[in-house]
Amino acid sequence: MKRIVIFASGNGTNAQRIINHFKGRTDAQVVQVLSNNKDAKVLERANKSQISAISFNRTALYKTDDIVHLLQATKPDLIVLAGFLWLFPEKIINLFPEQIINIHPALLPNFGGKGMYGKHVHEAVYAFAKAHKGQKTYTGITIHKVTPEYDKGDYIFQEKVEVTPKDTPETIAEKVHQLEYEHFPVVIERLLFNTK
Repeated sequence: MKRIVIFASGNGTNAQRIINHFKGRTDAQVVQVLSNNKDAKVLERANKSQISAISFNRTALYKTDDIVHLLQATKPDLIVLAGFLWLFPEKIINLFPEQIINIHPALLPNFGGKGMYGKHVHEAVYAFAKAHKGQKTYTGITIHKVTPEYDKGDYIFQEKVEVTPKDTPETIAEKVHQLEYEHFPVVIERLLFNTK
């Protein structure tokens, strides 16, 4: 049984898709959801699916080995950052090399880095498209390996969608969410089982 641990900070719609994708399977499952926000809806989603749901603070992640010990006990095959907003600690990356992935809501290397998450990304894409009227603009998703710097890891998968003149930051966000929902669980499965 392949074991997946998800880190998320908010609503957890991507986490939910991943949980549903592997639900009831005997070859892979989400075994734990961890959040840096004790009020995050993702914890509620995990509880409803009878998955271990734990919140933690900055001290637990950065100053102590609490999360390290928790992960060592859980023994994940893959750690998935699905809307996790804090910089991932190097000590965990070193413990699980090649086993930690993140999804970014744009086509890296564009619109990445510190502060570029959620609506901030979609607003930046919208502003760029508006400033470059007349030329085709694309956004999309990038699934990449996690390194000690924001959005710098090797790319695993990218998918794009066109930004049209009628788009707003909200409609861009919706297009990107659809790509996330469609592709993220499939890419996770491919990584777990080394399939194309």
